[in-house]
Amino acid sequence: MELLHFLLDFVLHLDRHLVELLARFDLWLYAILFVVIFAETGLVVTPFLPGDSLLFGAGALASIDAGGRLSPWWLTVAMTGAAVLGNTTNYTLGRVIGRRAFSGRHRFIKVEYLQRTEGWFARHGAATVLLSRFAPIVRTFAPFVAGVGRMPLARFQAWNVAGALAWVALFVWGGYFVGNLPLVRDNFGLVTITVILVSLLPLATMLLRRPRVAE
Repeated sequence: MELLHFLLDFVLHLDRHLVELLARFDLWLYAILFVVIFAETGLVVTPFLPGDSLLFGAGALASIDAGGRLSPWWLTVAMTGAAVLGNTTNYTLGRVIGRRAFSGRHRFIKVEYLQRTEGWFARHGAATVLLSRFAPIVRTFAPFVAGVGRMPLARFQAWNVAGALAWVALFVWGGYFVGNLPLVRDNFGLVTITVILVSLLPLATMLLRRPRVAE
């Protein structure tokens, strides 16, 4: 319960928390953001960490940072690297652990997740790796399942890099260009929630348009 309260407070007051972190850690904020984005995309047990909202907030902070310590260009490079490395780690864990993650005494992921995500790959192919970037929670499981399913590494990495760059650039630069507008700045908590909801639209569209299959 305390963790949920902390995460909700962090998302709703993301602008304030990022300003405090920048004031306290200066350029080390890049490393902090790198670790969070890496964990959110690379560790199947941490899908609850902020992703979209964090990138958007960092971009917004870069637009108002008078000291010029945060650059949207360096944020794009660093966070893209974190996202690529995170998905690669997740994919590798999936290849190593395999279907043991879904069966036996040490099962820690519901078999339904495997079946549904495999269905995504069957319908949309490797593009699922890119599309899942824009769906919180799902983006944490997709590379793991790609590893379990033994997707060819070169094919996975092509979609991985393209998806990471598109995801990071959209939210960092989106935050950079609109984050300093009075309407956005004064309602930042609501804006971050809206960002999260909008990021779920591709997932919702895919689910609504998917063909019905027999269970």
